[in-house]
Amino acid sequence: MTPTPVLGEVSVLDDVGPPRRGRAYPLAAGASALLLPAALLLGGLVLWPVLRTLYVSVRTPDAGLGVDNFRQALAAPGAGAAFWRTLWWALLVPAVVTVLGYLLAVASRRWRQGRLVRLVLLAPIALPLVVTGVTFRLVYDPGRGPATQLGALLLGRSAQAGPQFLGPALVTVAVMSAFVWAWVGLAVLVFRAALAALPAELADAVSVYGGTRRAQLWHAQWRPLLLRTAAVVFTLVALATVRSFDLVLMMAPGASIDEASVLAVQVWQTGRGTTSGEGAALGVVWLAVVATGVLVAAPFVRQAWPAPRLSPVPEPAAAAVSPARRAARAAAAVAGLFWLVPVVVLLIASLHGRVDAATGRWWSAAPTGRSYRDVLAGGDLLHTMGFTLALAGTATAVVLLVALVAAYPLAWLTGPPAQLTGVLLTAAAIMPVQAIAGPINEVLGFVLSSGSVRGLILVHVAMGVPIAVLVLRNAFADLPAAQVRRARVAGRRWWNTLWRLARHNPSAVIAVAVLQFVQVWNDFAVGLLFSGADAAPLGLYLYGQSRYFVANTGVLAASSAVGSLLPVVLVLLARRHLIAGLVSGGGR
Repeated sequence: MTPTPVLGEVSVLDDVGPPRRGRAYPLAAGASALLLPAALLLGGLVLWPVLRTLYVSVRTPDAGLGVDNFRQALAAPGAGAAFWRTLWWALLVPAVVTVLGYLLAVASRRWRQGRLVRLVLLAPIALPLVVTGVTFRLVYDPGRGPATQLGALLLGRSAQAGPQFLGPALVTVAVMSAFVWAWVGLAVLVFRAALAALPAELADAVSVYGGTRRAQLWHAQWRPLLLRTAAVVFTLVALATVRSFDLVLMMAPGASIDEASVLAVQVWQTGRGTTSGEGAALGVVWLAVVATGVLVAAPFVRQAWPAPRLSPVPEPAAAAVSPARRAARAAAAVAGLFWLVPVVVLLIASLHGRVDAATGRWWSAAPTGRSYRDVLAGGDLLHTMGFTLALAGTATAVVLLVALVAAYPLAWLTGPPAQLTGVLLTAAAIMPVQAIAGPINEVLGFVLSSGSVRGLILVHVAMGVPIAVLVLRNAFADLPAAQVRRARVAGRRWWNTLWRLARHNPSAVIAVAVLQFVQVWNDFAVGLLFSGADAAPLGLYLYGQSRYFVANTGVLAASSAVGSLLPVVLVLLARRHLIAGLVSGGGR
């Protein structure tokens, strides 16, 4: 292994020994320069805030060190319940999403109409969680929501005496159901990709050796891939439950928010974006929960995924359909229709004027479209969407640039360093921003100014870089050694080589761009904590309207529908690239 000049650029050529990821990779000095932008962002807006939060959590009023802040924070009313409720979120919700995702993936495969069912199931993942909260608040609305009316009918009561899904007793279940509705589609798509990649010869081999149908399911499906796929889906959804913050604030009325509160809400209510002892202590508790989840997830996400398919899987020739298969297809169709109900409720409410929507006549009154006219004529929504478009576009471009140059040297790491890098990037990617909001505001106040547009962009970039680097690093690491070697020889400078490698990974680049854009467009927490008067994104605009939910029902529903159109279209168009980009290099 010796440094060798290649067209004027020094590289290391390694063709000796067992296969490894890198065959040509930059030297230490070049790698350090490429990693510098990402290191500065993550060091200043993730690592330092974490360290600052840890220090403040153990600092006492007399400038000493102790655990007084933890005692006071955990003894506060509702803190213990919020902690246990957070654990329930991390266990129960992922289990439901994983089971439903697998069953619906199996029921909708080898069926021409199954593609339409999967599209219906996938669409909710692209909706802002703020919009999902608005939608399910309409579904569970006391007295007039369809779920409330159905419950009253089953119980033989009047609509006003029906079950109060947003009341203290059931509000957590209602919020969890909204999260499940939003995430099941992604689980279906991942399981569908895994099922399509399983070789049919495995089932034939088990059958030849006398295996029963149960043996075929275990030895030909679950042991080779589906068991690990289920573990990955479960852990990723468990880590994603840190975003329950958006749903709780949108769905739980003021009288019920304490019964729905999780650590995310508790930390926000305690600190409100500032650095305080009790808020930092709760933040450390939350960070410990997240860190535990990352360590549990690490062994499962390092798995060898099959090569992703970009083209649609051809449907098999028509054959006799068994009664069991027919029943499964019927169940998948019913599930697709059921998944459409919340969207239909939102659209129906949006088609009525302010008075009809507020007085509960949006089921019976004729649609007028008045709310859409009010929203579009007012100009506030269009101005907010224009700002959010510029914000998301700028943040996406910067994240893509920083992640590409950082992923290039990281892709050639092997063994424990590569695994440690993956764990650290995963931890940074799901870092709960509410837990470190105070120190981030301190950094922004020192570097730029807290509450500015530039500061908002910087936070979005810092929060988006880890997952982007992780995806691109895995994609580059999956490239064949010969392809990497050709790119190094053909590129006179490192950016030429990087450009050629990126061209060989269009799915990963598209996945990063779409995910980052949709994440910023759909954001609520970052906007709530770091935006100012001149930097109010879409999520914050919708949250402001929801404070007068009944009076603004029609306008809020119309604004939610208009604001959700772009991310839904992007995700549906790029769905195959998203799955292919996310699973590339899964074993690294």
